[in-house]
Amino acid sequence: MNSTFAKGKYAIVGAGLIGRLLAVALAKRGAQVELFEKGGSDALESPARIAAAMLAPLAESAITEDNVVGMGIHSLPRWKQLIDELAKPVFFQQDGTLILWHRQDASDAERFASHLERNSMRNEFLSAPQRLDSHSLKAIEPGVADRFTQGLYLPNEGQLDNRQLLEALLVELKLMKVKCHWHTPADPEQLRKEIDRFDWVIDCRGLGAKKAWKNTDSAPKDLRGVRGEVIRLHAPEVKLRRPTRLIHPRYPIYIAPKEDDVYVIGATEIESEDLSPMSVRSAMELLSATYTVHSGFAEARILEMATQCRPTLKDNLPEIHVERRSGVADLMLINGLYRHGFMISPAILDCALELISTDSSPTAEILGLEVNSDLREASTCA
Repeated sequence: MNSTFAKGKYAIVGAGLIGRLLAVALAKRGAQVELFEKGGSDALESPARIAAAMLAPLAESAITEDNVVGMGIHSLPRWKQLIDELAKPVFFQQDGTLILWHRQDASDAERFASHLERNSMRNEFLSAPQRLDSHSLKAIEPGVADRFTQGLYLPNEGQLDNRQLLEALLVELKLMKVKCHWHTPADPEQLRKEIDRFDWVIDCRGLGAKKAWKNTDSAPKDLRGVRGEVIRLHAPEVKLRRPTRLIHPRYPIYIAPKEDDVYVIGATEIESEDLSPMSVRSAMELLSATYTVHSGFAEARILEMATQCRPTLKDNLPEIHVERRSGVADLMLINGLYRHGFMISPAILDCALELISTDSSPTAEILGLEVNSDLREASTCA
């Protein structure tokens, strides 16, 4: 057990994915942890609850930066370790990703495939995509072989069940006797002043931390929300084995199979913080595209249509900000995980733990995670 953590007293504000992971990790290292959350333990207000939780660094390399891809590569084996340490089981799968397209979208598919092939050649840690003909497609995913004659297979990519994970982390919080303050909005700056109570305050509030990021002295940042819409279906007639992405004229649509014949369908990404219900257009596009992948979706039952906004910083990249000042508890802000929260969270977690323990993070330097530090003496804070 690390004595640096064992002596520490921590306040974590925000009980979404990163907040729960950090609370559990610190408590397991012997720290005293209190968790503050404005909502309930069900995480209904967290983007993590409606995510598809796909762990797909190669697929995402088509639309994101190399450092995010590197964080995803780092996180895949770490997810397996983290889940194995939990008392409650969590569905985890690493059977790759399937990419499909209709004939009219073949040119877009070819550009996409070529992009992934170039990325895998540049990064030795990415498995090369495999082009599938009708026979190999049938062997990998027989449920779609009657509608598609070719595809692309991305080995080693994975997924997990986001809601099972949030629940398992909640169980772990109870086992580790973390003091959880549900329905308790908290101001990190006010908690910092309780110097006898906390050594560190860690802000994991997502969009709730807008003001805090705007007011950071060393590197003020604008934090915005990007709206996402997903549909959860129960489709017993569909037996997809792995996450499947459909190349679409407007955006790639994903279908992520979970346990008990549940599928999470999504794709939409809108520069808006609107949390109103899903639009008719989005619902029709998602459902009609899903039906073209497998006819069994025609008899699926709609379990839920959900919207949420993902916290996003400039350039859509994650960041950690650290403030150390005399007279108050140390502060860490973690934010900007965007649409890659589940894919990169273990990497963010490992970097945060290093920063707390040693004031530096070799992992962050290797992965290219931006870390900003504001270290000032009391005399400069007057």
